[in-house]
Amino acid sequence: MSNRCYIGLGSNQSAPATQLYRACDALAALPQTELLSCSRLYRSAPMGPQDQPDYVNAVALIDTALEPLILLDALQRIEQQQGRTRKAERWGPRTLDLDILLYGHQQISCDRLQVPHYHMCARAFVLYPLAELDPKLTMPNGTTLQQLLKECPAGSLEALADLPAQG
Repeated sequence: MSNRCYIGLGSNQSAPATQLYRACDALAALPQTELLSCSRLYRSAPMGPQDQPDYVNAVALIDTALEPLILLDALQRIEQQQGRTRKAERWGPRTLDLDILLYGHQQISCDRLQVPHYHMCARAFVLYPLAELDPKLTMPNGTTLQQLLKECPAGSLEALADLPAQG
């Protein structure tokens, strides 16, 4: 059975836009998974320590038959292949960050995975690309994406280029 999932992509090191393009290619190559679409790229100020470059973010929409933790493992392998080293520092600079934002309509809470993704509802760099892919989206708790957008101003979020079409 296939599940519609939204994946958050972010990078602020080693040619961030290129990192996101490569990540979308890697998502398209995952087994039992189809990459349906990707938002355009967005630039945002870093969360946490401000002495790091701005982030480039996007959201990808996939259909996958991979179970949530198997998908998480696959995303972490992609991060590692693209040079990510996990550190204790939260919100520090990174070559690639891939997060499961939504996994179907499921709510998942375990030591390795929180879905919907922790604090995604207050992050413009997640909500605006998500709205680009599905403006009528409803969260698993029944809150609409449009309600969340009203409560989360875009601020300094800047739309950049479109990701190349897949196919």
